[in-house]
Amino acid sequence: MPSGSVKLQSIKKLGQENHSYEITDEEPAGPYMTMTASKEKATGQQDKEQPAIRVGFFQLFRFASCNEVLMMVMGSICAVLHGSAQPLMLLVFGLLTDTFIEYDVELNELSDERKECVNNTIQWKNYTDNMNQSDSGSLSCGILDIEHEMTKFAFYYVGIGAAVFILGYFQISLWVTAAAKQIQLIRKIYFSKVMRMEIGWFDCTSVGELNTRMSDDINKINDAIADQVAIFLQRFTTFVCGFCIGFVKGWKLTLVIVAASPLIGIGAGLMALFVAKLTGMELQAYAKAGAIADEVLSSIRTVAAFGGEKKEVQRYDKNLVSAQRWGIRKGLIMGFFTGYMWLIIFLCYGLAFWYGSSLVIDTDEYSPGTLLQVFFGVLIAAMNLGQASPCLEAFAAGRGAATIIFETIEREPEIDCLSEAGYKLDRVKGDLEFHHVTFHYPSRPEVKILDQLSVLVKSGETTAFVGPSGAGKSTAVQLIQRFYDPKEGMVTLDGHDIRGLNIQWLRSLIGIVEQEPVLFATTIAENIRYGRPGVSMDDIITATKEANAYNFIMDLPQKFDTLVGEGGGQMSGGQKQRIAIARALVRNPRILLLDMATSALDNESEAVVQEALDKVRMGRTTISIAHRLSTIKNADVIVGFEHGQAVERGKHSELLDRKGVYFTLVTLQSQGDKALNEKARQMAENEADGPEKLSLSRAGSYRASMRASIRQRSRSQLSNLIPESSVPIVGELGPRAYSVSQADKSKNVIQEEEDEDPVEPAPVSRILKYNLPEWPYMVFGSLGAAVNGGVNPVYSLLFSQILATFSVTDTVAQRKEIDSICLFFVMVGVVSFFTQMLQGYAFSKSGELLTRRLRRLGFHAMLGQEIGWFDDHKNSPGALTTRLATDASQVQGATGSQIGMIVNSLTNIGVAILMSFYFSWKLTLLILCFLPFIALSGGFQAKMLTGFAKQDKQAMEAAGQISGEALNNIRTIAGLGKERNFVETFHAQLDAPYQAALKKANVYGACYGFAQCVVFLTNSASYRFGGYLVRQEGLHFSLVFRVISAIVTSGTALGRASSYTPDYAKAKISAARFFQLLDRVPKISVYSDKGDKWENFKGNIEFIDCKFTYPTRPDIQVLNGLNVAVKPGQTLAFVGSSGCGKSTSVQLLERFYDPDKGRVMIDGRDSTLVNVPFLRSKIGIVSQEPILFDCSILENIKYGDNSREISVDEVISAAKKAQLHSFVMSLPEKYDTNVGAQGSQLSRGQKQRIAIARAIIRDPKILLLDEATSALDTESEKTVQAALDKAREGRTCIVIAHRLSTIQNSDIIAVMSRGYVIEKGTHDHLMALKGAYYKLVTTGAPIS
Repeated sequence: MPSGSVKLQSIKKLGQENHSYEITDEEPAGPYMTMTASKEKATGQQDKEQPAIRVGFFQLFRFASCNEVLMMVMGSICAVLHGSAQPLMLLVFGLLTDTFIEYDVELNELSDERKECVNNTIQWKNYTDNMNQSDSGSLSCGILDIEHEMTKFAFYYVGIGAAVFILGYFQISLWVTAAAKQIQLIRKIYFSKVMRMEIGWFDCTSVGELNTRMSDDINKINDAIADQVAIFLQRFTTFVCGFCIGFVKGWKLTLVIVAASPLIGIGAGLMALFVAKLTGMELQAYAKAGAIADEVLSSIRTVAAFGGEKKEVQRYDKNLVSAQRWGIRKGLIMGFFTGYMWLIIFLCYGLAFWYGSSLVIDTDEYSPGTLLQVFFGVLIAAMNLGQASPCLEAFAAGRGAATIIFETIEREPEIDCLSEAGYKLDRVKGDLEFHHVTFHYPSRPEVKILDQLSVLVKSGETTAFVGPSGAGKSTAVQLIQRFYDPKEGMVTLDGHDIRGLNIQWLRSLIGIVEQEPVLFATTIAENIRYGRPGVSMDDIITATKEANAYNFIMDLPQKFDTLVGEGGGQMSGGQKQRIAIARALVRNPRILLLDMATSALDNESEAVVQEALDKVRMGRTTISIAHRLSTIKNADVIVGFEHGQAVERGKHSELLDRKGVYFTLVTLQSQGDKALNEKARQMAENEADGPEKLSLSRAGSYRASMRASIRQRSRSQLSNLIPESSVPIVGELGPRAYSVSQADKSKNVIQEEEDEDPVEPAPVSRILKYNLPEWPYMVFGSLGAAVNGGVNPVYSLLFSQILATFSVTDTVAQRKEIDSICLFFVMVGVVSFFTQMLQGYAFSKSGELLTRRLRRLGFHAMLGQEIGWFDDHKNSPGALTTRLATDASQVQGATGSQIGMIVNSLTNIGVAILMSFYFSWKLTLLILCFLPFIALSGGFQAKMLTGFAKQDKQAMEAAGQISGEALNNIRTIAGLGKERNFVETFHAQLDAPYQAALKKANVYGACYGFAQCVVFLTNSASYRFGGYLVRQEGLHFSLVFRVISAIVTSGTALGRASSYTPDYAKAKISAARFFQLLDRVPKISVYSDKGDKWENFKGNIEFIDCKFTYPTRPDIQVLNGLNVAVKPGQTLAFVGSSGCGKSTSVQLLERFYDPDKGRVMIDGRDSTLVNVPFLRSKIGIVSQEPILFDCSILENIKYGDNSREISVDEVISAAKKAQLHSFVMSLPEKYDTNVGAQGSQLSRGQKQRIAIARAIIRDPKILLLDEATSALDTESEKTVQAALDKAREGRTCIVIAHRLSTIQNSDIIAVMSRGYVIEKGTHDHLMALKGAYYKLVTTGAPIS
């Protein structure tokens, strides 16, 4: 190949890719090094990603048919032939060089006045005199027609180029086509297997993970069995052939070059080792800071309440310093090793040319052409081995991904829903019975959900299951559908164990209506058809009439062909619910399961749906789970559940007399309903004049609030994480009585924005602004980069100079010139060693400082956001810490090394072109015509390495939607027995991506072929024209080589530089996301000095008609006109069921949130006008689960007041007040005892008392106790209660409690229900009222 292109590529490679930590790409010489490096790389890679690879490489092809095997064999043959093309070119190149040199020698000889050309030999003019000197007479002359020779070589080049194009095309397209077919098959098999898995498997495997596997992991397999194999074969062949040429043509020189290469290998190996080590260190150092960020963000409420934001930012920043230090070290070491490699390479060049030229000149063993053939043969071989190693990585990744996928394909499901096995009973009566069933979910084996449950459900009766959340009601229903099998005991249908029955048949008997019905994204009629395949339109109409859905469907413009939208999003809750009922009815089921079927509706829709349900229950076995009494009263049997057991059963009236679970539910609920109906009446009167204030319908209800959890109410343990949403046992959270039912009109209420909003990439100028303080580093780094860029053209200068010396006739001058050139090589090596180091260090320093600065600013900005911002699932602590970790470090890609890259490429191309124009402008212009193509091919090859992932992704989107919908709603699909349909639809959707892949195979193959052959064509044209210039214009032949190699190499460099843009684009987007965070103006600003502050803060609190909904759940009204006041020094107690808004009112007081309507007055001032830090500094809070930080007890107590330095004496006196001092003194390390992460080293009572001490040390005017003793046993409760009573003296106090003992002596007791105070007064006053409070106290039922 032309000297240049290959050669230089290698060099370029070396320098350029140092930023990508790809060790292996960087070797231009010597096999060993590459070997070692590639091994390192491959092994390192596997350790990181897949812990175990259990799939052999050839097993990846297990799904190939004979056709595909044939295609792959043909492709491999093409790849091997293509691989031998480059070494073949060297043979041509060697001859070409010899021709040029011969011609030049002839010119030199003839330029001597005393010689002339006679009969095609060179002779002295005064022939006779100097007989004795006729030794030079053997030189021929006049025969050599340089232009003719060059034309011949040009044709060789074109021939090889054409062959390369064709072979390249076939090698790629055959492999890609074969892979496309296999991948389609793998996708089909995998999806149909996943759809057959039992539900328990889905609990343990997240849907997100499955979706990723469907796309990314299968794509990884695709990468491993497609073009990468062909490219690997091609490069490996080149490697072998290159060495063959080297050893055949000149074994001595080959051995010398090979002997030097271990040095590079060692360098590459050490570099890999160091980089891995330092990256590890850097990550470890950052992990500390990350842990702090995570701890702080998870307990953001505590941090905000105690005003610790600034303190936390400093603590975080302290830990960033060490990460920064390691990052800079890494940059320095990378620079050092890259420089070292360049140094060795240039020394190798020097050595090879010095030794090779002595072989040419002194012993005449080689011709100059042979020297080049050997040198470039070894070089190309080494380089290709280096380039082949990334393919090994792809193979390893593919095998790793295949491990998981093939394991799933081989796994046999425990409950196979598509199996034909099992009995089908001839007639079904419908008696269901649970015999001593014990069960826990496979995903949470430690939590027993059902505990020896025995229940009988008689056929034709309606049985209602009631009980608190988590008592196992829904679980029992899922066992009837055989989503799970019980661990002990059995479930029987008409006396047959359901495990012996055919699953599809069993599920076809059951109709289920869920709390959150899942509709599929198709028409209404199709959704109902899912209930029973092949159902006629008349049956659909009958079913919709029975479900009270017919009328509203006929009102829609497209009637039954109306699309319901993704997840049924175009329909209101009531409409979805009725369509789901129609879908259940169309099956004509023997057993009807209603799981909270009306809970998500407002009153009006509820009445309609309830009526529909009452109609259809007749004559069927019905199980109804409900929280609303209206839906249960008329059931035949009511079963009360508690802790996974059925504790009571009977009719409504019988159970009321028992005063058990059922009674508690009823009393609280009827109270709440009365109060609300009152309220509703008032509201109706007020709103008569403003009918446009329609409240948000509950259409988007759950989707908006927790789309993430796919109706796993059974997991309501999670609900504690979400403030206030603890799913209430009584009355669902919501303003049903008066949500002016517009449900049917307000469609489309809440469209989910699932993904990040697309961000505009940030302007580079703004990123640089943050990097300004580092400008000196950046200037020096750019200088280093500029020098590094100039190295390439200098190399081609030296290389052509060596060729020129071969045609010098005077041996002494020749020797001297060669020595000086080799010295020059050494000098260039030394210089580039230092400049590489400079570039590496300077840019890593500026980049790391920028990263640290951004992380600090980002963390500072996060802590300044209002609490509502953290409720959004996009801003969960996990997401935010990753954002700090990754986004900030990615921004480096836009400054630092990126600038180095650009400067490097620019100087490279600039110097090359200037130099070329100086030496021969005509030839330069000719080659410049090819430059765009060369750059294109360089860019294309780089793009090829990153792959065409984007197009593949788009093609897979439709199939992805189907698989996503199927996996998200797997329970509904299993309940309807529709797995087969989805598998078939998915298979149909795979055709488009497959066709796209076939098209891609051709385009891709052609592009690859073109990219490979462009260099050959450039060479053929430029050498032919060079021959013409040498002949006609007397251009020195070495200049032809100089110009060609300079431009061709800089062209490939240009292409490679363009390939760095991905990091750059990523950096800009990361930066934009970051700036979005920095620019966001919080609704409640912690850092601002605005707002009132006043001297004598009294602590007079008043809530005036407060209404509030959490920003993440706008459809659930939490506070609904709260009116209550506390005077300074008084104690106010809130009681009521969970979800009634007690804790919310406390959060409004802390100004974590501001009320939507109404006001919170503090000392007669509106809380929204008060300075936030000032207000929070006056409030001390002790919550139910106090959050402690991972530091000593002393520091935790000091955290109570971050505005000043606190003495140890103060801490001790606070601890004494909190009854904590004596316990601390009994610990070995006393106050320096570390409490562990989240206080895990302490018992609950101890944590609670530390929290009280922390609140006391602030000396707050207002004390908030949020269920401060509820989590304690009686003994600790007494101690803590005593501590609290002490702390309350002389302060305004708000207590939230569930235990009456803690409330009785409060000044005001407010009983809340559904965000509204039903009754308030002192204990005695409320007892006399004989209202809700009285009932609670007398029955002794827990208030919850």
